[in-house]
Amino acid sequence: MPHARADAHTRFALHPDHHPGIIATTSGLTADAARSHLHDLGWRSTSPTTMVLARIDREEPYYASLSAQQLRCYGFTVEITPDLQDEIDTEWEWGNYPFPWCTRDEVREVSAEAQRIHDDIAEGRLVIHLHADDGQNTVAVGSYTTGVRRHVHLHGENHVRQVTMTYESETEAIAEFQRLYSVAVRPGPAPLTELERTVRQVLAVKQPAEHVEAATPVTEPPAAGPGEHETFLRNLFEESPQWERYRPFDETTIAVHESLAVRAEFDHEARHRTDVAWTIAEYDSPVGERLWHSTITAGTPVPLIHTILHHLDAPAPVPLGEPHEILQAARWHPTSHPARTSWTATGRTITFEHSPHATADRWVMYGGENLDHAAWTIRLSAGANTDLLAELASTALALAPSPTPAPASRATPIARVPTAAPQPQARRR
Repeated sequence: MPHARADAHTRFALHPDHHPGIIATTSGLTADAARSHLHDLGWRSTSPTTMVLARIDREEPYYASLSAQQLRCYGFTVEITPDLQDEIDTEWEWGNYPFPWCTRDEVREVSAEAQRIHDDIAEGRLVIHLHADDGQNTVAVGSYTTGVRRHVHLHGENHVRQVTMTYESETEAIAEFQRLYSVAVRPGPAPLTELERTVRQVLAVKQPAEHVEAATPVTEPPAAGPGEHETFLRNLFEESPQWERYRPFDETTIAVHESLAVRAEFDHEARHRTDVAWTIAEYDSPVGERLWHSTITAGTPVPLIHTILHHLDAPAPVPLGEPHEILQAARWHPTSHPARTSWTATGRTITFEHSPHATADRWVMYGGENLDHAAWTIRLSAGANTDLLAELASTALALAPSPTPAPASRATPIARVPTAAPQPQARRR
């Protein structure tokens, strides 16, 4: 796959206040592409030019070395300071490690899994319901809110936290946890460890305001309120007889279009804003192949869902133009990355991303500062109609208008709807 021209320089150095944390400073015309790669590798931004790597497994030098190698593979210029290189070249081991039979690579595997669990909790993908102290270790029960819905028991802290059991239902997971730990059970997550607190403080520190360019104030993205999707679905059946209702299970309603080539499935149990509430698909015939599909989370504004269903029911009679033409005409800010292009509304409330080489998530629209912390998400697979994408872009303009008058475009308003190295030395850390 071709990549954008790598005209950027990245300097890796030890963090001055948190050992062994790492700071990456980026510069150059394609610095945003380098930052995109680093973000995918676990780095987090602290200013427009700096990113920080701070982990609870204390493996920052190791992962900084891997990051530098990957950036070099993409053609970026990389600089590693001598003191950081010394940390990379120096082997070390945990004191009193609870699994002494593990090799160094196995220790890193255990630590990497603990880091993933920590990140999932910190970023809201894993919600902890209860915790307890079993006398020697902290244990907890939680549920994943995105991807495959899993309910898990956790054991341990920091770099040795592990998933010990997985359950299909939240009720079963909580009941078994309460049976195992009875009077020791406490609500919510356990207090942060000292290391967790330090890592989060390091990641939260931003560059002083005097060193950062003035930016457009960030506003909260528009989002659906409680019950708005339910109201919209009820109105759809009452006002649009071409949609027929099926409810095979108590938690699911399926809307089938009279053409029998379009279905929309709604999950009534999608409680969190980031839970997938809608799955919409179009087929080439009632018994044909699926052309494309979309997943929509529970916080998505109702007008955007209305736009998709309205397009499938009555496509626009006049082509609206390409999505990027509408977004560019409205002065949304484009950013190019090696694998995708994004357009961001003024104030960073809504972003539209296009990944031309992706299949499942060819187009992604989300509300919020970034995809990891999105208030809602719409994902559309390859095959989604260009006019539908243009209509979504047009609707997004109404939800997050530009403060400056936009030039005339071919976009037409949609109908309004009700709101709903060297030889290593061994040492210990």
